[in-house]
Amino acid sequence: MRKFLVVLDDSRECLNAMRFAALRAAHTGGGVTILSVVPPEEFQTWMGIADLMRAEARERIEAHFEVFAKWMRDKQGVNPELVIREGDPVNEIFAQVKEDPDIGILVLGAGTDKSGPGPLVTALSRTSGSLPIPITIVPGDLSKERLESIT
Repeated sequence: MRKFLVVLDDSRECLNAMRFAALRAAHTGGGVTILSVVPPEEFQTWMGIADLMRAEARERIEAHFEVFAKWMRDKQGVNPELVIREGDPVNEIFAQVKEDPDIGILVLGAGTDKSGPGPLVTALSRTSGSLPIPITIVPGDLSKERLESIT
């Protein structure tokens, strides 16, 4: 089964990427893998409580994931899987794609503010030639209706 890989982060544009991945998976009989990457520098400052901070980060991610997963299961009939990795987001995306041969498309949301599409879209656009799968970039201000009509 082909899976759509989508990145869960705190950005607003993440929502449209989630919607797009779920809708495409539902329409094509595919699956969704939701990847959340925790940067290691989040724990380096506080070495004494690093394990506690990792556990708290994981709880936050799992709670955020459950919101998306419930919507995907209830509305789209898609049961997503969650993968949590620690490291540089771009490197961890490449590693996840390499480790899971069922992943066929990376779905990213593009930011709409003047600073650009976002750090992931920018970084992965530069290195997309070495990624073994296509990238779909979903505009952050695309309406739900438009998303549904194009998926």
